[in-house]
Amino acid sequence: MKKRAALSRERFTRSAAFLPCAGLLAGLLAGTVSVLYRLCLSFASEALGRVLAFARGSLPLTALWFLVLLALAFAVSLLVRREPLIGGSGIPQLESEIKGKIDSRWLRVLVCKFTGGFLCLLGGLSLGREGPSIQLGAMAGKGLSRALRQTGEEEHALLSCGASAGLAAAFHAPAAGVLFCLEEVHHTFTPRLLIPLMTAVLSADLVSIGVFGPSPVFQFAPQADFTPALYLLILPLGLLLGVLGSFYNVATLRAVRFLQRESGLPVFVRIALPFLTAGVLAFTVPALLGSGHELVEEAAAGEFLVQTLLLLLLGKFLFSLLSFSSGAPGGIFFPLLVLGSLIGCAYGVLAVRLFELDPAFLGVFLLLGMAGNFAAIVRAPFTGAILLFEMTGSLHCLLPLLAVSLIASVTADALRVEPIYDALASGRVRRTGKPSPELNEGKT
Repeated sequence: MKKRAALSRERFTRSAAFLPCAGLLAGLLAGTVSVLYRLCLSFASEALGRVLAFARGSLPLTALWFLVLLALAFAVSLLVRREPLIGGSGIPQLESEIKGKIDSRWLRVLVCKFTGGFLCLLGGLSLGREGPSIQLGAMAGKGLSRALRQTGEEEHALLSCGASAGLAAAFHAPAAGVLFCLEEVHHTFTPRLLIPLMTAVLSADLVSIGVFGPSPVFQFAPQADFTPALYLLILPLGLLLGVLGSFYNVATLRAVRFLQRESGLPVFVRIALPFLTAGVLAFTVPALLGSGHELVEEAAAGEFLVQTLLLLLLGKFLFSLLSFSSGAPGGIFFPLLVLGSLIGCAYGVLAVRLFELDPAFLGVFLLLGMAGNFAAIVRAPFTGAILLFEMTGSLHCLLPLLAVSLIASVTADALRVEPIYDALASGRVRRTGKPSPELNEGKT
């Protein structure tokens, strides 16, 4: 009987139905992890707001909060020293693992990344949840592959399924989850991988809907029709975003190289820098704290002048740069969308004034800024356009989103600036080597 069961199991794992079924299970696991992570980060954001409201105006409580920030930085530094692969967004680590350059210990990475990301958002660092959600989902997929005794291509497929599911659950964006893996992680389209990815993102999205409901991430959906004449305004915006996105990549890579390799600072010191900066900003410009979701909503409501938008853009850029380059667990995915929203909103305010457009177009230009900035930095234009479409549910903006994403991506390519995740992944491989004993000893 046991021999017959083992034979049946072996036949199933070799059949065409195995990967879609395993992808479905990977999506459920990764979606559950991503949803739990999102819930914990929401709690961290609310707790941070309550603490700051309570401490504001009291010098002893303010001093106490800075001590708490140092304690949080110390805890995060311990986690990063314990498991170096949790530093940053996690997407470069995933790309390196898919290519067989590293072999992470899935359980340790999952636990340390989850805890470290929560502590960073509790402290107010300008980091996103989406990159970590992708890495957490990938580690859940890897854990499933080990449970099913799969290696090689099958394990890489389940890693991809988990990563896609993590993004789908984090953004309520299943199509973007599939496109991200095909366009950014694998850089190719294969029918054998497509079906498991689809089953994974659908199951993960069902988990997300069951907890957060079917509403899109952003509660504004511009309904203004973009006439053919208005496409002339997309060209300069796309060119601008391509240039600024290229500058972002160069600045980020140089900051990462300086803080993590050239400065010689201990892990605790460089991670404490953004925590202490967050403490200062908490009592001066609290809008710059966290991933920036509320900042996007406020900008979409038209509450800021152009000068204010530009100052917020500069502050958010510098704080995000410091937060990410410190090596703390957290991503640039959502912060770069926030930066794009501020660029697009400032451009939209000027366009509405100069050409006497309907103020409803302000929200459209904000979305165009987000999609174009993502495309210029990550070099995944279709993912950026579909992602912003799913995050708002606005059909009116789909073609303009595709147009600005393509223009921004082509502009960044013309400037010969490497996509951010590819550059970070190659830098990580240079630092760790191939193969790396510290990464391969003892697999969980």
